[in-house]
Amino acid sequence: MRFDNHRVVVTAAGRDFGRTLAIRFAELGAEVLLSARSLAAAERVRDEIRGRGHQRVHAYACDLTDPASIRDFASGVAQRVDRVDILINNGSRYLDGPDLRSVSDDDVVDTIASGATGTILAVKHFLPLLLSSDKPDVVTMVSACGTAGHHRSDAHDAFYAAKSAQAGFTEILSRRLRPQGVRVISLYPPDFDNSDPLSPDWTSTPREATNALTAQSLVECILFAVAQPRDCFIKSFHFEQA
Repeated sequence: MRFDNHRVVVTAAGRDFGRTLAIRFAELGAEVLLSARSLAAAERVRDEIRGRGHQRVHAYACDLTDPASIRDFASGVAQRVDRVDILINNGSRYLDGPDLRSVSDDDVVDTIASGATGTILAVKHFLPLLLSSDKPDVVTMVSACGTAGHHRSDAHDAFYAAKSAQAGFTEILSRRLRPQGVRVISLYPPDFDNSDPLSPDWTSTPREATNALTAQSLVECILFAVAQPRDCFIKSFHFEQA
């Protein structure tokens, strides 16, 4: 499975699963346009990937809580390329704590802005580039917290609200963009193990039925979905929580 003819945008790729996605798509031949809240964080991942021989990687700053920053990110990408084939909405601030009063008002605003508003505006501003592709996909890392009735996470109520907003947005987006050939794919994972893709753990992490979900499996779900023929619209992946 190769992605040599794909251009892939990954938000919040400065660390954790976003970094994992950027590395794996680059290894599979894609041109990767990655962002992080700080340019320095994005450039670290870019340089890390280029150091492994994959030169078509570009770094941008994007604060998903700031509409102007999102616009600048999309504008910067548009100055470099004439289309985007895959937009991966990975960015969303996690907020811990089952007590509603345990966090500040600013924490609540930041969490909902990054997960909900940030996702909506990223799609809005990258949509022209996606519509210029003959294989456009929007992939969103939601969370089991965005599933109706889910209650097994210790995440804060604001995180649940942000993820529920993402779920509602991608649900209607899937219906409205399908006539234009854009597939909207959402993933709803519980907590998962995110091994460093450049470490030996990437190939040795246990992946049996009794183990927690892994980043390896999530990446493979995404690769599978975006590699399908264009008549195959896989709308969502839901996962059993161990």
